[in-house]
Amino acid sequence: MSNSIGEKFQITTFGSSHGKAVGAVVDGCPANLELSPEDIQKELDKRKPGTSSVTTPRKEDDEVQILSGIFEGKTDGTPITGVILNKNQHSKDYSMFKDTPRPSHGDYGWMTKYGNYDYNGGGRGSGRITIGHVIGGAIAKKLLKIHNIEIISHVTQIGDIKAKPQDYTTLKENIEKNPVRCGDLKAASEMEELILAKKQEGDSVGGIVETIAVNIPAGLGEPVFERLDGDLARILMNIGAVKGVEIGLGFDVANHTGSEINDNYQIENGKITTRTNNSGGIVGGMSNGMPIVSRIAVKPTPSISKCQDSVDLKKMENKKIEIKGRHDPCICPRVTVVAESSTAIVLADHMIRSGFIHPTNLEK
Repeated sequence: MSNSIGEKFQITTFGSSHGKAVGAVVDGCPANLELSPEDIQKELDKRKPGTSSVTTPRKEDDEVQILSGIFEGKTDGTPITGVILNKNQHSKDYSMFKDTPRPSHGDYGWMTKYGNYDYNGGGRGSGRITIGHVIGGAIAKKLLKIHNIEIISHVTQIGDIKAKPQDYTTLKENIEKNPVRCGDLKAASEMEELILAKKQEGDSVGGIVETIAVNIPAGLGEPVFERLDGDLARILMNIGAVKGVEIGLGFDVANHTGSEINDNYQIENGKITTRTNNSGGIVGGMSNGMPIVSRIAVKPTPSISKCQDSVDLKKMENKKIEIKGRHDPCICPRVTVVAESSTAIVLADHMIRSGFIHPTNLEK
């Protein structure tokens, strides 16, 4: 089972939804980066459950403990281990699924491949394990901040409700003002109403999350394999519930001609930029200095309280199931920080690989 990602800046996550703890080991972070538990905690607070009516009612403090890798307030070049104890498990809610896979979950694949499967809350396959992504991403963000690189994610669509485009500054301000984390406040209110309506019905709804990274130097990534867009697509697609990834215009490029969407170069204030950014900041597998823009399609939460069809694997017969427990009626708001973190992990890795960040000692 693969639990690690990254080449120079590598993240290994561990734990399960209803186990004792979840967390991550971050290897390859250079020494002398100022880092505190608070730097990680502020990111974790964005994804923790029970913070609003549009998230799962499961209550967890998600308070991180740093076990290694920091000495006198700075990283020391050794692996950084962050752990969070699970304190509010309701494993009894899942006993009925020991031999009955839940629709659109990974249960059947796990049962078939591994046999010994922790079905409580989805075990290792739960969305709760993205805590490890966020721990790694928080550290990556601190590294990137040295070069003034910022990353924000926001919800652009829930169901059929679409947000209107906003400038970067407005997005940064508005996503903190609503529980959906949408930059268009009018659309955010409508999205919240839709999510709560689906919650009342015992159903769920999906959406789209966009991530923007700014102040990226040109030249990150490789032209053939290890392409920057390829690595971004890989880590974003590895987030549970993500069913599609776009960079720049994405699938909309099929609706245009080259003359319509080519990003023409220009010199602006002594700097080479492009007049448009339809490529999403990546051309030929490498960054071109423009903002990197990606979008992910997030499916509706498969855990819903409506009656569904499944099978009893022991009796080999059809079975009706109703999923109890505490679940998000929409995953998108909490996925935003996971998308930010995943993007930061890839960018930090490529910044080290391309020589923009010293691999062992930031003071060199």
